[in-house]
Amino acid sequence: MNQSHLQDCVRLASGPRIASVATLALLLAGAASARAQSDAEALAPPKNTLDAGLVLAFPAALVTGMSAGVGATFMRAATRGGWLAWGARASWSTATEYSPAPTYSVTNEEIRLRLCGQLQHAVGRGLFGLRVGLGGTLVYEDRTLVQGARAGLPASEQEITSWAMLPAADFEGIVVLRVWNSWGMSVSGGPTLHGLHGGVRTGWTSGLGVTWQH
Repeated sequence: MNQSHLQDCVRLASGPRIASVATLALLLAGAASARAQSDAEALAPPKNTLDAGLVLAFPAALVTGMSAGVGATFMRAATRGGWLAWGARASWSTATEYSPAPTYSVTNEEIRLRLCGQLQHAVGRGLFGLRVGLGGTLVYEDRTLVQGARAGLPASEQEITSWAMLPAADFEGIVVLRVWNSWGMSVSGGPTLHGLHGGVRTGWTSGLGVTWQH
């Protein structure tokens, strides 16, 4: 085999190898670019935040107990990465207590509806905010006399139901952490105020939820 033929063989053998290396380099560069873009999107300040999850709160009208349920919040920033956001929050929860003699089982179902304003600041994957919610809490009360049937009382005297809409305000701190892409978790909590019987009743509310940000 002469030298010229040997050089041709080397060229033929190295051609596919060079092409494979070039293809691999292009694939790695594309993956790195996609990863960098994904990381940049994950760290970009969100415009919209939606969260839903568990709610624990002091009952709006009961003296003791804890109202537990579910709730959801949508907040939209005035500008992407801005300090001001607005939105709405709704939740449903229920609590039960027992009154002294005559013994009643008292169950309150609460629907809390709020229009919200929020001061917030995004840091990396985290969002920290102070939220104020104004609105009302619709309370449905079911008061049932324990052992009323055994006492021979008519059904109208064994159970009493009523509705009431209470003006309310919430003041909450909130922390949102983006865990994977647009999905994350949120923790919130703070004091609440309800107008009740001509006065103002203080309480608290808290939440733990799953969030979606974009």
